[in-house]
Amino acid sequence: MYLHKIAPVLARIREEARYRDLPERQLSADIIDFSSNDYLGMAKERQVVEALKRATRAGSGGARLLAGRNRELSLLEEELAQWLGRERALLFSSGYTAAIGAIPVLAELTDTILSDRMNHASLIDGIRLSKKPRAIYDRATSPQRIGERSALVVSETLFGMDGDVLDVGALLATLRDDDVLFLDEAHALGVAGFEGGGYARDFADSRIVVLGTLSKALGTLGGFVAGPSAVIELLINRARSFIFDTALPPALALAARIALHLTRQADDRRERLRENAEILGSATPLVPVIAGDEERALEWSDRLLQRRMYVPAIRPPTVAPGTSRLRISLRCDHTVSHVELLAAALADLRR
Repeated sequence: MYLHKIAPVLARIREEARYRDLPERQLSADIIDFSSNDYLGMAKERQVVEALKRATRAGSGGARLLAGRNRELSLLEEELAQWLGRERALLFSSGYTAAIGAIPVLAELTDTILSDRMNHASLIDGIRLSKKPRAIYDRATSPQRIGERSALVVSETLFGMDGDVLDVGALLATLRDDDVLFLDEAHALGVAGFEGGGYARDFADSRIVVLGTLSKALGTLGGFVAGPSAVIELLINRARSFIFDTALPPALALAARIALHLTRQADDRRERLRENAEILGSATPLVPVIAGDEERALEWSDRLLQRRMYVPAIRPPTVAPGTSRLRISLRCDHTVSHVELLAAALADLRR
């Protein structure tokens, strides 16, 4: 029976110190959480939560092209596009479904795909679904073309596991007119750029297509793709994870609209976030602390938890073997004393 095959697989995962389980409860109130991507504290913002409390229905009723159509979703798409300086935007149920839906469609417009080695799993899975010739490149070097064929270049802008920032202008300068640049701004939106509009905001280039999420700095749920109108029209007709997926509930769209309005005006929160990052010597709110092997990363995380700080251990397959780490995610509502306590604890770990 197939169930007999599971136990040895789980045993091997445990031996590799890569076993994961789901906690039964939230962190206690006296533990400082450095794991959340709610960078601007919007998930608990009173006005955002109030929008959900006023909901008159829980679900959307179906896919967007069926019963899931709703004016709130259309308004949110218009406001997202305006925020990012793009012609149109299209909502998906998550950033993950947006990635796996958009990349195969965009790949049809080019001959090859070039992908940054540190890209998120959603981008990698979208690339695999495309079944196009592909090459992986390191950010320190320019993407190496596969012959002289056109390319869909896929990259994050603020990389979620190492906190590095992409030089969008330098990458654009390497592209040809028939290339497409698919930029995952999930961790950058709300955090960087004019009004938190991300690192691609200043580049009015029709080759750029932006992937974003509502679940990080905007504190709600959902994902989207923004770019030229023709691209959005094509995704509506070809992206399987849009066509066949249930639409976001209207109450969530309203909450995201309120969060977006507050985010655009949140320069004070972005400044506090920047100041917190500076305490740890970082230019971004994502700070990796490389442990190397899985056991050490788990040990360091446990030792921090004993000091009432939760910093998760990140292990393969999320990161490459030998690069297990602590991943610190800072928020604007972390106090200076919170971050200084963490800095002192990290110094003790390194000693």
